Amino acid sequence: MGVLSWQEAQGSLTAKGEREPRRIVGLGIMSSEIKAPRPMTSLIGLITSQSPRIALRPHSLRRPERGSSRRTQDGAAHSSSSAEKEHFRVTAVAFPAVAMSPSVAELLLQRLERTPPGPEGGLCSLEAATALGLDHQTLVGAVKSLQALGKVIEAETRATTRWELSAEGAEVLRDGSPEVRLFHSVPTEGLLQSDAMKLPGAQVGFSKAMANKWLRLNKGAPGGPRIFRAVDAVQDTVQNSLRQVQEGNGNSLSERERTDLKKRKLLLEVTLKSYWIRKGSAFSTAVVRQETDLTPEMIATGSWRKLPFKAYNFSALGLPPTCGHLHPLLKVRSQLRQIFLEMGFTEMPTDNFVESSFWNFDALFQPQQHPARDQHDTFFLQDPAEAPELPTSYMARVKKVHSQGGYGSQGYKYEWKVEEARKNLLRTHTTSASARALYHLAHQGKFTPVKYFSIDRVFRNESLDATHLAEFHQVEGVVADRGLTLGHLMGILHQFFTKLGISKLRFKPAYNPYTEPSMEVFSYHEGLKKWVEVGNSGVFRPELLLPMGLPESVSVIAWGLSLERPTMIKYGINNIRELVGHRVNLQMIYDSPLCRLDA
Repeated sequence: MGVLSWQEAQGSLTAKGEREPRRIVGLGIMSSEIKAPRPMTSLIGLITSQSPRIALRPHSLRRPERGSSRRTQDGAAHSSSSAEKEHFRVTAVAFPAVAMSPSVAELLLQRLERTPPGPEGGLCSLEAATALGLDHQTLVGAVKSLQALGKVIEAETRATTRWELSAEGAEVLRDGSPEVRLFHSVPTEGLLQSDAMKLPGAQVGFSKAMANKWLRLNKGAPGGPRIFRAVDAVQDTVQNSLRQVQEGNGNSLSERERTDLKKRKLLLEVTLKSYWIRKGSAFSTAVVRQETDLTPEMIATGSWRKLPFKAYNFSALGLPPTCGHLHPLLKVRSQLRQIFLEMGFTEMPTDNFVESSFWNFDALFQPQQHPARDQHDTFFLQDPAEAPELPTSYMARVKKVHSQGGYGSQGYKYEWKVEEARKNLLRTHTTSASARALYHLAHQGKFTPVKYFSIDRVFRNESLDATHLAEFHQVEGVVADRGLTLGHLMGILHQFFTKLGISKLRFKPAYNPYTEPSMEVFSYHEGLKKWVEVGNSGVFRPELLLPMGLPESVSVIAWGLSLERPTMIKYGINNIRELVGHRVNLQMIYDSPLCRLDA
């Protein structure tokens, strides 16, 4: 046989127009005899995809190759040997004629074909499923498959309500209602109430039987309260009503009867969603699958010209791209930073988590014996334990104002120790960065008004609860200018928190070692249903500013708040451990809005 094209090879195996391939016995076509402009692996895939009834059988060909050798029985080498090449013999498989059973979709189309034309003609999916002996969900799947093929059918969603027995209702239908069973359990001489209550369903049965006046209770009977029959016979109306429901006549019951059965949890109202199916404009009883992909084989063979393709749905949503998600803290941090920048503030450098006690406490006029400087409130470092360098002249002025007073203050009157000031710690607030910024401002020459802000991490040895962590973020704002008062501070706080979306504010007088006067800022938390402290504020003391070298006419107002608490308020989180730490719900991070702040 000569070299064949793919179309000729396929035609030699399958007669044109026949449903089954011709039975070919002992005959086949070698894959090497088929001319195809593609590698052998692509040819094999093409053969099997085009005709499932074509069989591929491995066939080895031995062809002599130059330079090869073989060995004889005596071990001598000869130059005539052969190398194996793998080929396939393509043969038609003779299948017996099998009558294929129609699919659910084909059965539905055949039944729909017999319906009269027009808007009134159609099928109910519930009735069609019953007539075809199929589960309704199976039929619904066929309806959706046909809808995907185009305008083969039209399906209108409908909802119907029907009554069904609950598990307890099925038991009552089988064994009778509890009140009737209890009535039949009471003999002529009566039954002790304590024994009657041990029977199945006795609690409900006793109350219903007493309400129907079927039984009477004699509390003074010997041996304890005893139950007696009050009538000779009873009729189980509950069981009869449930039987009607079981037979499909639930609508024949009165509304009062259905309500009573529902209260007793014997009856369920079930809403069924069904489809009213009609013929579409492209109706056909033959299910033609539409192609969804254009394959290389279709292009090579030209079969794509005769195949129906499913139309593109350009309005369909694609798969969401896999990407990172910002934590709510980062979102609020970004928005807070934007608020500060809009208000004309400049961000301070806060790149040192480890700070000396001098900048963290002493420069802020906080005495060395203050409780906040104890180990139960502050994390001190062991290595390096002390800061190597401190500004000498400034440190001398700070020492004097602490131990002797000055600048209109009497100081704290204690022996100030440089060893205590050198101790390194994890900073307890970003006010240490504010002190450094104000110190540099005082030494820049001529004073100019400034507005600084910082947002960074601080550390405190706190007891963990719903609103406190040992590690959190502090937001701080500082304004330095001449003539600033407490009124300016309250006004800028209202402006700042309003931009943050927090309008319910309260101010409470407080004490801080480095501000006078001082105020605590409270906001109402809708989740906790109480006022929660969101920040602290005040006017920096002269004992803090004047040793730095700032002019006496300059006042500095400042406020600080945590980043976590406003985030909790805006996102409705009641426990800070659900925002930061191992208990964080990652889905909350994925689903949280881009921004929850209201400008």
